[in-house]
Amino acid sequence: MGPKTGNLWRTTGDISDKYDSMSLIGFSQNGLETFAGPGQWNDPDMLEVGNGGMDRDEYRTHMALWAILAAPLLAGNDLRNMSQETKDMLTNADVLAVDQDPKGVQGHRIWQEGPLEVWTKPLADGSLAVGLFNRTEAALKMTVDFKSIGAPASAKVRDLWERKDLGTLNGSYSSVAPKHGVVFLKISK
Repeated sequence: MGPKTGNLWRTTGDISDKYDSMSLIGFSQNGLETFAGPGQWNDPDMLEVGNGGMDRDEYRTHMALWAILAAPLLAGNDLRNMSQETKDMLTNADVLAVDQDPKGVQGHRIWQEGPLEVWTKPLADGSLAVGLFNRTEAALKMTVDFKSIGAPASAKVRDLWERKDLGTLNGSYSSVAPKHGVVFLKISK
């Protein structure tokens, strides 16, 4: 039905600038990927990044999740008065490249154990965007097993928030995901 509506359609009620609202809306998009693709986009509502109701890690979760969802990135903050941190987050070229990837696939959750989730999105260059999401109230170590996500046993890993190559790793990658935070990676051959 979506494509008959236009190029994008809201999939939720209105978002608010609170972690619980963003989290409920964003993580509920799993399963809607079959309705999205080039020229037809699920829209979980605008970005709240920079409005002051969430902390840096929560806003990073917001941006990473919307990028994995291939969601329209409509800035909902006052662009005239944003901090440098907000501007850097909204204009991070690595994160925007995931959202705007020409393959046009909406990512989805591939693993969940309670409030810990791993989401992936296949990219046009054959790599994967991977989000290790920690929805708990404490920082926790998370691991992504390359085989379980369909990546090669030996893979290049890039931290998309830090815009830093982490090298070629074997088998898996582990990192501490902050409270309400994400480790956002690109994993490739």
